[in-house]
Amino acid sequence: MERRVVITGAASITPIGHRKNEITDSLLKGVSGVARLREDNLLSRHIHSKVFGTVGYDIEYDFARKYRKTMGPVSYYACQVAKEAIAMAELDKDILASGCVGVAFGSTHGSPTVQRDIYKQFFNAAESGLSSIGAVDYLKSMVHTTAVNITKMFEITGRVISSSTACTTSSQSIGFGYEFIKYGMQDAMICGGADEYDTTAVAVFDNLLACSTDFNDTPHLTPRPFDRKRDGLVVGEGAGAVVLESYEFAKKRGADILAEIIGFSCNNNGGDLILPNVNGVTQAIRLGLQNAKIIPEEVDFVSAHATATKMGDIVEAQAIHRVYGDRPYVTGLKSYMGHTMASCGVIETIITLYMMEQGIIAPTLNLDEVDKRCAMIRHTMKLYETPIRVAAVQNFAFGGVNTSLIIRKFE
Repeated sequence: MERRVVITGAASITPIGHRKNEITDSLLKGVSGVARLREDNLLSRHIHSKVFGTVGYDIEYDFARKYRKTMGPVSYYACQVAKEAIAMAELDKDILASGCVGVAFGSTHGSPTVQRDIYKQFFNAAESGLSSIGAVDYLKSMVHTTAVNITKMFEITGRVISSSTACTTSSQSIGFGYEFIKYGMQDAMICGGADEYDTTAVAVFDNLLACSTDFNDTPHLTPRPFDRKRDGLVVGEGAGAVVLESYEFAKKRGADILAEIIGFSCNNNGGDLILPNVNGVTQAIRLGLQNAKIIPEEVDFVSAHATATKMGDIVEAQAIHRVYGDRPYVTGLKSYMGHTMASCGVIETIITLYMMEQGIIAPTLNLDEVDKRCAMIRHTMKLYETPIRVAAVQNFAFGGVNTSLIIRKFE
């Protein structure tokens, strides 16, 4: 028997704010979180792109040392948003440790800053040995460090899955959590993703000529999803977590319900590992609707992946039009923050929840002149006050991985 899956907690750390009021205020005012790339004395002088979606404010962490010792920067982000989401959902220690709660959380690489320090020691081992590498450094740096540090901090004993599929990491995490609950394998899941500030991610995309370079002196004017002058993505950092529960479990606890997840899809293009594929993306969108048991006309808003790359935006616009025509509003939320990598799916889901709650749809920032090759869909060019009953959150990743989450306002 399939169970309904609801969201009872949400928290994020983003380049445009930490708390809900900060993030929504940035959306209402059209504030960008993109800033100049910080010099790191390592790669930054070799990188053409000089912009980054930066968390430019201090986070107050209150973690005991026994937790901090296995955490790199990415796990600090992850555990902070998990802590806030769990507090919002009011999941107590007994529930968390009962085995009925699991974790689906990931990052792109683990902690690259810790990894870099380890590799430096490896390369210098002939002279200095390996004594300076700490016993817990691997625990800080490993790909699943976010998920297991969350389980450690909150003594969670249920299922653990740590997706690491670049840009679809956290949307997959939410989708996997949804499936675990829907089919009765867990009653609740802590889901999300995180990535820390690091120039190696910029270097990868910069080397592929996929990064924005034309706005190095005016960072707030990039990225520009669907715009004629877009010139590539902007790498960013951040984290987000949502608490998912079965409706029955949440109702029994008396939990406040933020929204309901009604559908999820994940597929692969089955071909090129870098270039987007309109057929694969179209199929992912249709599979999400099929899983949600709704028709395209029921979707009011689409949160597009919209990285502001030349081909990516065109392919996504074509796929959206194939399924939805020009009916739903479409916004590229990365225009405010850059591409927050492993955390983009969950952050964009949370922002969609905020807009759903407040009855607003934020415009795509920096979309001044729509590229005629992307003009067939209903771009959000200004702030609208309008209800969102059903929303789709789309994300696509290197390797040809595509996801679609379908969220419905809880009534």
